[in-house]
Amino acid sequence: MAEDLFKKPDGSDYGTTMAGNFIHDIIDQDLANEKYDRPVWTRFPPEPNGYLHIGHCKSICLNFGTALKYGGGCNLRYDDTNPLSEDEEFVNSIEEDVLWLGFKWDNLLYASDYFEKMYECCEQLIMQGDAYASDESSDEIREGRGTITVPGTDSRWRDRPAEESLQIFRDMRAGKYKDGEMCIRAKIDMSSPNFNMRDPVLYRVLHATHHNVGDEWCIYPMYDYAHPLEDAIEGITHSICTLEFEDHRPLYDWVLEKLKWPDPPQQIEFAKLGLANTIMSKRNIKRLVTEGLIDSWDDPRLCTIAGMRRRGYTPEALRAFCESVGVSKADNLVEYDQLEYFVREDLKDKVENRMVVLDPIKVIIENYPEGKSELCEIENAQDPDKGTRMLSFSREIYIEREDFMEVPPKKYFRLYLGNEVRLKGAYFVTCTGVDKDADGNIIAVRCTYDPETRSGTPGADSRRPKGTIHWVDAATAVDIPVRNYGYLACYSDETGRFEYNPESKTNYMAKAEPGLKDAEPGERFQFFRNGYYIVDTVLSKESEPVFNEIVGLKSSYRPK
Repeated sequence: MAEDLFKKPDGSDYGTTMAGNFIHDIIDQDLANEKYDRPVWTRFPPEPNGYLHIGHCKSICLNFGTALKYGGGCNLRYDDTNPLSEDEEFVNSIEEDVLWLGFKWDNLLYASDYFEKMYECCEQLIMQGDAYASDESSDEIREGRGTITVPGTDSRWRDRPAEESLQIFRDMRAGKYKDGEMCIRAKIDMSSPNFNMRDPVLYRVLHATHHNVGDEWCIYPMYDYAHPLEDAIEGITHSICTLEFEDHRPLYDWVLEKLKWPDPPQQIEFAKLGLANTIMSKRNIKRLVTEGLIDSWDDPRLCTIAGMRRRGYTPEALRAFCESVGVSKADNLVEYDQLEYFVREDLKDKVENRMVVLDPIKVIIENYPEGKSELCEIENAQDPDKGTRMLSFSREIYIEREDFMEVPPKKYFRLYLGNEVRLKGAYFVTCTGVDKDADGNIIAVRCTYDPETRSGTPGADSRRPKGTIHWVDAATAVDIPVRNYGYLACYSDETGRFEYNPESKTNYMAKAEPGLKDAEPGERFQFFRNGYYIVDTVLSKESEPVFNEIVGLKSSYRPK
């Protein structure tokens, strides 16, 4: 693993020192007790049925970071036991995401590689009398499980002879049954208060082509049966799962105990990461893509890792964010501001600023000589080592429409009739009037400038107007497409839940300083007074870069 990728300024590691990490406390105790005679080994086991999101990012940082902290290893394993929903597109995207975050797996594995071993283990359970063949439908099995207050009822096939169940299992593999005609159930306890222990299904018949093994199999193991075997086969020491698997842990342990697996792994659960105003459900994202409401799985409004990468978020920011969230047993919903804080903190010293006017209105400087043009020196960033650049200035410029008001409210310090403002890196200007069209809409603002106030000249800073605004020269400005983003989800009064926000994207044709026309895909900039932006890596063409908003400049969030 490339350890240098995880170093913070104080020398500690991103993703390995998560605040409140009770999982590391457990591992520390296991090491002290010499519980395992092998290194700490974890795994990140996504199902390749969609793109990874910010919740997976936390799991990636925790699993790979744990291996890094303890000098062990971490496998990337595809939990591909359901051929109906899995695809090579998702496999490729998962690998790209993990590598982009800065992690490298020790082994790249597939659960489907263990299908033969899983089959052999199920035969063993059947012969031991711990599993049986049943032709009950899924509805019959569901009804037979009972309720929270009523125990389940034994299947009519529960006492089927082991030899008969074994032959049926072999016939299932041979393709003699149709989908849903037969299954294998564990024989545990139909009165257990834990529904997962009420004779769960271990294998089902499913005639479908698998992305990895093709048509080799027509029976597939259920996740709760496959999961412990995958971990055990790989020698995992600590199987770190999200909290919804806590009730499944007794079945996890039961499978390995009945198979007498030596030195089995232990499952530990932690709370999922919930992020406010987002849509992370794969099912809902698929619906948004199908309905054309979003571009694709990497739409910059999504909190998929691919979407956040396209949005311009950095792996360093995501790792720092996941560390700040910590690891606990309590479900929590994290405000989006917290994520944006770490993105902003990571970008502020990395990128240069540029002058871009998103919603332009023309300003005519009446006393500036017609035909004259001059160069103004603009800092590239707050860091003086990043140097300066020269921008042209002339009689007509563009400013943000919101930087002028004909009738301003109190404490409005930008441009209005009779008020003076500083133009960033140029002159002081005072508003003298406006031009309007036939409908009364303002189409231009008229000003005068003070030629003695050019930025950088002696005495220019002695007068201090309360407002400084940015601008671009109308003579040299270029048009660039810019997309600003809001929350993808908003609360619906009608349904009482968060739903797709149709106003989550705003398109602008902005006026920009000319150098941005040559920006390369993936380049990031700070648009002065507007926020951080990246050149879109999908839509941008050689002749026309498209800019995505990464994050705004300010936030009320402060880390604890």
